[in-house]
Amino acid sequence: MTLPRLLAVVLLALCPGLTAHAGGKKGEATGISFHLQADPTDNPKMIFSQMTNGQQLVYRRNPEISTKDIAAFNPFPSQDGEGYGALLQLKPSAKNRFSAITNASVNRWMVAMVNGRVVDAVIIDKQVDDGQVVIWKGIGQAEIDAFDAMVPRIGEKKPRR
Repeated sequence: MTLPRLLAVVLLALCPGLTAHAGGKKGEATGISFHLQADPTDNPKMIFSQMTNGQQLVYRRNPEISTKDIAAFNPFPSQDGEGYGALLQLKPSAKNRFSAITNASVNRWMVAMVNGRVVDAVIIDKQVDDGQVVIWKGIGQAEIDAFDAMVPRIGEKKPRR
């Protein structure tokens, strides 16, 4: 997998039930978003708090990457046996933007959210320039089905539904 090569993946035992607003559009069928760690001194309206790796950190409400930036995906069973993870392939413009963001954000955390709930987190250890991002856990079957209707699987030309 490319993400372990590019990021020092730190899988977290996030407390179930912790939620935060994804900053996406209301009514979106399945929303995937990635939020970069912010500074505690940032505008309180632009950040949300989340327990990460045993410490309370803040993240930007506005996502760095969201569903509209995803060109294709491939789900897989999560290692914890509860739900799925997914390899996400970014569109070219998002790939370039994500490369720049990760280059400027080494040693900062990034959380993955699905439908407004935090499902995973990684610490950025170096620039990610291959346009692929992994969510390792926390995605349900219904969310995979909904995403199948919106985005093709990697190697396919059209969404499955």
